[in-house]
Amino acid sequence: MPYRAAPIVLDETTRAELERRVRATTSPQRDVKRARVILLAAVGMASRQISKTVGMHESHVAMWRQRFLANGLDGLRDAPRPGAKRQYGHDEWMKIAALATTAKDPDDPVATWTYQELADALAEDIGISRSQLWRILDDLDVKPHKVTGWLNRRDDPEFWGRVQDVCGLYLSPPENAVVYSIDEKTGIQAKERRAPNTPAAPGRPARQEFEYVRHGTASLMAAFEVTTGEVIATDIAKNNSLTFTDFLADIDAKVAPDLAIHVVMDNGSSHVSKFTKAWLAEHPRFVAHYTPVHASWVNQVELFFSIITRKVIKRGSFSSRADLVSKLMRYIASYNETAKPFAWTYSGQPLKVAAA
Repeated sequence: MPYRAAPIVLDETTRAELERRVRATTSPQRDVKRARVILLAAVGMASRQISKTVGMHESHVAMWRQRFLANGLDGLRDAPRPGAKRQYGHDEWMKIAALATTAKDPDDPVATWTYQELADALAEDIGISRSQLWRILDDLDVKPHKVTGWLNRRDDPEFWGRVQDVCGLYLSPPENAVVYSIDEKTGIQAKERRAPNTPAAPGRPARQEFEYVRHGTASLMAAFEVTTGEVIATDIAKNNSLTFTDFLADIDAKVAPDLAIHVVMDNGSSHVSKFTKAWLAEHPRFVAHYTPVHASWVNQVELFFSIITRKVIKRGSFSSRADLVSKLMRYIASYNETAKPFAWTYSGQPLKVAAA
């Protein structure tokens, strides 16, 4: 009598997990094949046919069927492999981790650990190769050669008070008033590509010429009206207090005289100078709201600057500084035709970790 493999019956949970493994683009191919073997076996397909369908030797198909019958999903994992006794134990691993997570001497001209330097530093105590050191640190998920940018927020007792003040303006704008979010975008480079960009094609993204010619820089000063989304902007030659107060004077002339003007701005030197504060004192309908230091994310005009960077600057080619300024101002005029306010939802309250 020919051999007949034991039938496989799947419950809904197990079937769903096997199907997830097959669909997931991040699943290792070996896991995908094993999951397909079990799914096909569950619908009654013979091991020989499964072997052809999945691309796996028939003996391996039988092995994974037997392992699944014995241990379920756990049976589809690789069994521990025998090997030589581990040369480096707990103490050695801790010494390796301790050194790899220790900051280098500030006087050392080489600022970052390399795997070879770590191996050399541990040579007398442990004696380990660079490759073995890498495997141990990789298993510990320690990557001494990588760094992530970080900015420590100053211990500002006014931080949350300022954030709540600004967010309160966004969520509940005062009556008989307008709210402007103001800032400058400086040092915008007028780059002209040496060759035209190539548009996208099937199976290929758009191509942008790497080499470019610089034609100077431009700076933009902008005020984003929070309740309408419209933008007032101007090209500036200098970013100083006089330029800034001239811009405020332009806003003053554009806004109806019976309305108060609330302005949200950061702590840039032109915003907090004695000259600017004196101007604001002489124009009492202006109410200044300062964001905390290193909190540009609270200033809504930064969202507009992000839009203009993506839409105009990043992939643009500009034959001159005047061409750059012209395209920026034309885009802003077009943007204002369909402007909408940003849907701000953050209230400014410190976020709390969700309960488990």
